[in-house]
Amino acid sequence: MSMYLRFFYSLLFLSMFVSCKNDKKQISDAKSGATKWVDTLIYSDEVHFKSLKQITFGGDNAEAYWSFDDKQLVFQSNYKDWNVNCDQMFLMNADETFKDNMPPMVSTGKGRTTCAYFMPDNKHVIYASTHLDSDDCPEVPESISGKYIWPIYSSYDIFVADLEGNIVKQLTNEPGYDAEATVSPQGDKIVFTSDRSGDLELYTMNIDGSDVKQITFELGYDGGAFFSPDGTKLIFRSSRPKTEEEIKEYKDLLAQGLVQPTNMELYICNADGSDLRQLTNLGKANWSPFFHPSGEKILFSSNFESERGFPFNLYMIDLDGNNLERVTHSDTFDAFPVFSNDGKKLIFSSNRNNGGGRDTNLFIAEWKD
Repeated sequence: MSMYLRFFYSLLFLSMFVSCKNDKKQISDAKSGATKWVDTLIYSDEVHFKSLKQITFGGDNAEAYWSFDDKQLVFQSNYKDWNVNCDQMFLMNADETFKDNMPPMVSTGKGRTTCAYFMPDNKHVIYASTHLDSDDCPEVPESISGKYIWPIYSSYDIFVADLEGNIVKQLTNEPGYDAEATVSPQGDKIVFTSDRSGDLELYTMNIDGSDVKQITFELGYDGGAFFSPDGTKLIFRSSRPKTEEEIKEYKDLLAQGLVQPTNMELYICNADGSDLRQLTNLGKANWSPFFHPSGEKILFSSNFESERGFPFNLYMIDLDGNNLERVTHSDTFDAFPVFSNDGKKLIFSSNRNNGGGRDTNLFIAEWKD
């Protein structure tokens, strides 16, 4: 999913950057005259954040997910200083920062990886990797006719690894793309995206890889799915082509192992695929959704208010599609929001505080409500 970042960077050259300064500064309270500390990583009107901490400082860092006990995080990065040429998976304690040191790698360092997620025992992670096909990073395709495209590598399969980086099990072994796996908070099911049917659909399986079931069946790219806190619902993004021209373009690209994920809306359904309905109808790219700890709202990233496709900010919306609220107020890029299991913290990826460069880093916010 972090292939999106390549598209975002191309748009950055068309946008002006506003970067933050130090983590905190002192200001004088106008009423009392007392001095207080202000978190300058938090932009104006970001009222849901009590504090904000930057935890990585270079490269493209994205899709960070909490362990079930909230003590650790797994994330993907292509930071060259960490001796990788494309996305690999890294592990960190939830209270660590990595500015001048390197976290331990939990993937093989071979091929390309995506979408790691903790297993319920807090001792293993799942992730997708292309390493069985080649030790090298797969080729990244160029844009087609100026349109941003995303490769759907047929060499992706889903694996289970321990926290020392040893693969202990392969969960998928079907021809084609198998990736974007996440685990139910109940610890019993995994949802993932596969093109084994000829289209990019959602599937579920038991935690051991058994009882695989297809749960979406409409034409379009269904992906990036997450379970609700009680495990009964799924939220995901979809590109759902409608017109003959859109359908032809989608099918032609998919036949080449490509998708164009710049026009997507959010969909919600029960964990078995029933009661499927469209949640957003905002236009442009609405993606990286995640359930609020209450299970009654969705946090997601979107550029629907952007004139030129940029910036991306975080928004929140009720499950009935009402009460849309903007959560972040960045001039660049905020995405991949993920709540801790106790609901007290939110981790997300952002271009803020990068000095106007291209780095995308991880930030942890204390969530007020």
